[in-house]
Amino acid sequence: MPLALLALAIGAFGIGTTEFVIMGLLPQVAGDFGVSIPTAGLLVTGYALGVVIGAPLMTVLGTKVSRKRMLMVLMGLFIAGNLLSAVAPVFAVMLIGRVVASLAHGAFFGIGSVVAAELVAPQKKAGAIAMMFTGLTVANVVGVPLGTLIGQQIGWRVTFAVVAFLGVIGLAGIAKLVPDVPKPEGVHLRHELAAFKNAQVLLAMAMTVLGFGGVFAAITYIAPMMTHVAGFADGSVTWLLVLFGLGMVGGNLIGGKFADRALMPMLYVSLGALAVVLALFTVTAHNKIAAAVTITLIGALGFATVPPLQKRVLDQAHDAPTLASAVNIGAFNLGNALSAWLGGMVIAAGFGYTAPNWVGAVLAAAALLLAVLSAALERRGSRAGAAQASDTPATPEPARH
Repeated sequence: MPLALLALAIGAFGIGTTEFVIMGLLPQVAGDFGVSIPTAGLLVTGYALGVVIGAPLMTVLGTKVSRKRMLMVLMGLFIAGNLLSAVAPVFAVMLIGRVVASLAHGAFFGIGSVVAAELVAPQKKAGAIAMMFTGLTVANVVGVPLGTLIGQQIGWRVTFAVVAFLGVIGLAGIAKLVPDVPKPEGVHLRHELAAFKNAQVLLAMAMTVLGFGGVFAAITYIAPMMTHVAGFADGSVTWLLVLFGLGMVGGNLIGGKFADRALMPMLYVSLGALAVVLALFTVTAHNKIAAAVTITLIGALGFATVPPLQKRVLDQAHDAPTLASAVNIGAFNLGNALSAWLGGMVIAAGFGYTAPNWVGAVLAAAALLLAVLSAALERRGSRAGAAQASDTPATPEPARH
């Protein structure tokens, strides 16, 4: 794998840390600002919605510059947002900081996915994408638990200051290692938008919204769920997030490996198993050992869907992949926002801290149904194309004298 993938993984590490670390700090942030846990959950929802908006917006703004330069600009925006969160005097200002940081997220992973795929041979594209996303998953093994520990022991503001410093390291890595390839010629916004006329692109994005949304329904409220239901101490949330992160690392690498071999079967298995495990979490959340195992499985199965879903969008929008790739990252976070909001609603309605797991199971099952539908439509289209080709009369050969 090219060394430039390391630079992308470094940037992904910083972004992954800020995205997920808030989940382990929700009780502390809520307490400091005097808001409820569901209200504090808006920091997850707001970040996710910022990614949804920022993904196409920043990608379009970046069409005039090289991909390397745009990646550097995005990391600068990420640093600024996290610094604002670190010094926020009131909850509303912290929410703004989260949104500012999130504007960089979708475009970074969207443009980064295209760059990663272009750096390797066609049969290794999903693996290269998975390698970049390894930074995101390793963040959940190292960055998020460490950030949670710092937040609990020293203060959550210090955590976000450290995350901003991670952004500085990521910016330096991109400047040093990513090749300065000129922006592609002949690709305009109209060309990029044409990809969204493809029903398969839209179906893949819908799978992304629902499938990964299932993960966030449970994980957004992991801290109160594990302390109030499973009976873990507050400090235990740190190592539980490590288990979630380890599952993500393994699932991401496995998903990248098998997506290059059998993409749709990989989606069937991962989405189906994810729905089952999320449903079981409503029961296993009451037992410490079972809860820990389930959290690991949710991380593994959830991130096993990421490389195949991202590669499917790139494959279906192969003529103009940059905007579609970025919007699909936004789709991941639209699912995060939807599920975090729905999870907060069922908790606020009095169904308990395990209720979001049912929300997640339903979302993952819906994504599986869309995957089956997408494959069926693709097979039908292939048969129709083959039949049309067979019905077309062959061009007669010229007479020979």
